[in-house]
Amino acid sequence: MKPFTNFCEQKGFTLIEVVLSVAIISLLASFSIPVYQSFQIKNGVDVAAMTVAQTLRRAQLLSQSMEEDDGWGVTVAAGSVTLFKGTSVGSEYDEVFTISNGITVGGVTTFVFSKATGIPQTPGTLILASDIVTRQIIVNAKGFVSY
Repeated sequence: MKPFTNFCEQKGFTLIEVVLSVAIISLLASFSIPVYQSFQIKNGVDVAAMTVAQTLRRAQLLSQSMEEDDGWGVTVAAGSVTLFKGTSVGSEYDEVFTISNGITVGGVTTFVFSKATGIPQTPGTLILASDIVTRQIIVNAKGFVSY
């Protein structure tokens, strides 16, 4: 004959335990998702600022080395950074880099560096902004790029 088993000795989860676990996980997720989204936005602006600064430095270096016997420039628009030869975009030498679409671009958006000297024709400040963070990229009259 089989011995009598007690219901307290059975293993498993009750419905209350499962519902409570799901509620705790949902509560944690509701707090962590906005923090993650904020981190993603800040990271996108920081990556865009680094991309723009490096492209500006490259344009200045190409101008100083008289690559293709011309000056080089950079223009920044929503979603893209373009390195170009000469004084305007539209040659076979253009290089386009993408940046996050959620970034607003303001201030001076086009910089052209003089051949041989690498001095910008229009120094100024480029502003990259999102809902959370703003980054400024400054090109001074001597061509120093900082952000």
